[in-house]
Amino acid sequence: MRTFFRALILARIKNKLYIYTVHSKERKMPASQFMADIRSQMRLRQYSLQTEKTYLYWIRYFIRFHGMKHPRDMGSEEVTAFLSYLANRQHVSPNTQKTALNALAFLYQKFLKQPLGDLGFSYSSKPAQIPVVLDFDEVTRILQVFLNPRDHFFCYSF
Repeated sequence: MRTFFRALILARIKNKLYIYTVHSKERKMPASQFMADIRSQMRLRQYSLQTEKTYLYWIRYFIRFHGMKHPRDMGSEEVTAFLSYLANRQHVSPNTQKTALNALAFLYQKFLKQPLGDLGFSYSSKPAQIPVVLDFDEVTRILQVFLNPRDHFFCYSF
């Protein structure tokens, strides 16, 4: 069981006494009204809490990536630039990139009511791993090491 604490902070500003209650689970800095509105919109649509946390993370990341510009002032070019940055610079997996795209699609289409249209970007892809193949001489040398009688380890199966 977790223990929580509350702290009372007394502040005197211009001869007025203010009492603040701080809960241990609260953030140090209050979230913006914009993010609170997005959260309430997701709760109205009954999104899961994990989806809510994930979408809010990607929306914050998107806003910070573009220098704290408001999403209303940005459009599909900025979304494409962000998703390309994730794929090319951050080397995220395609599923992570799709999650970020879904978060931004929710932001623009459901919350801001601004359709993004065709973004025209390519999903990230992991380079194909070429298997290591040994030629005949290399396999022969490896087997000779294991077949050398002085290097044998005896294993018995019962």
